[in-house]
Amino acid sequence: MSLDTTDRKILAALQRNGRMSNAELSDQVNLSPSACHRRVQRLEAEGYIRNYVALLDARKMKVPTTVFVEITLQGQAEELLDAFEKAVARIPDVLECHLMAGTADYILKVVAENTEDFARIHRQYLSRLPGVAQMQSSFALRTVFKTTALPV
Repeated sequence: MSLDTTDRKILAALQRNGRMSNAELSDQVNLSPSACHRRVQRLEAEGYIRNYVALLDARKMKVPTTVFVEITLQGQAEELLDAFEKAVARIPDVLECHLMAGTADYILKVVAENTEDFARIHRQYLSRLPGVAQMQSSFALRTVFKTTALPV
């Protein structure tokens, strides 16, 4: 299915506020509530909308430090990649893991309370990941821009 202008308006509005009522959404996109509800159900059924979540404040959750960790593995064998990916998915402080093209094999986005907490995460989890040949960590000094909204 292709998205029309109304579908894109619905998706953009829900990315800004996923908790708005169907009545509020239908007003924003100029549809009747029943037509709007049917469209949202279709967008959900077809996988355009995967889930609804609450975005938490990292400072209030006491994990304001963001660290990007570049990891190079010892090799590229499928079983090594699988073992690494399964192990890294179990680390609670890792928010994202991306398989990369370029100098690093993976980039992780890790949150921590502070540098000491990151040292604990490194010691307890990262240093034990299978197949790691090299690891380089970069601390974010300040988040200039951050969004979860995809362009629609």
